[in-house]
Amino acid sequence: MTPRPLLDGALTVAAARAGAPGGLRYTERQLYYELCRVLQPLHAGPRRIPYTLAPPVRYGRFATALAARRDGLPGLLPPLEPGATVAPRARVAAEADLYDYGLPRLLVCQSPEISAMLIANDLHLEAACPVVPASGLPLDPRLTAALARAGGAVVHVLHDASPTGLACFEQVRAEYGTAAGAGGADGTAGVRVRSMGLVPRHAAALHLTSGRGPQAHRGPLPAGLRPEERAWLGSGRTIELAAVAPARLLHTVIRQVRGTAAGPRRTPLRSRVRSAREAGFLSWPTA
Repeated sequence: MTPRPLLDGALTVAAARAGAPGGLRYTERQLYYELCRVLQPLHAGPRRIPYTLAPPVRYGRFATALAARRDGLPGLLPPLEPGATVAPRARVAAEADLYDYGLPRLLVCQSPEISAMLIANDLHLEAACPVVPASGLPLDPRLTAALARAGGAVVHVLHDASPTGLACFEQVRAEYGTAAGAGGADGTAGVRVRSMGLVPRHAAALHLTSGRGPQAHRGPLPAGLRPEERAWLGSGRTIELAAVAPARLLHTVIRQVRGTAAGPRRTPLRSRVRSAREAGFLSWPTA
């Protein structure tokens, strides 16, 4: 058991790391996983040796320690209200003519907390891409029409490495694409749906903290997964996107949404995350 003073001190360090560089906003679960990295620095091991880590402290103890000092942690986002499905800034805009244009890309997040975190860090402006939580589906018909109007638009689905995450991707693909491969396919309106989910092999390379779901995954899995990855998911083990460091998550999502050919841009957000150089894990192998 971790002594209370040690946990309090680790929280301070974790909050500073989660907000770096440049004062990023982060969620409670992201802070929890950052705390795990502070208490158990085995994540810094060689990348060529794949492994994941068990959490060194239970979430309940973290939540108790956090409740006593929430106001003292800069950058920590407030928890979403119970029953909230859409972050305030992700709601449909009031300007009707905004939907008269084509929309080349859209990001759907499985987690409403991660969706709120990305918006709080201005990812939707940096990547020129609306961010919508999966709990906010179905999409507004005007938004769907804007996607079809763009021609070749892409709907990215950002989800955990878990049965729930896979189900989220399948739901979006069933509604806005066609079932023809994990990397996305041309839908009836020319919209492609692509998974930006966490892959077990990359989670192991990053030495993320894993958990275990209430039940093993029994449904179909994306093509291109290795046998050991299928066995890993089939055993019920999971890894949340929140386990990825906030700066790395932002940098990678921007790169994936905009594409590598977008070229460097020196906007304020890119300057803040310029130190997060390693990326490339948020896509299925066949994407």
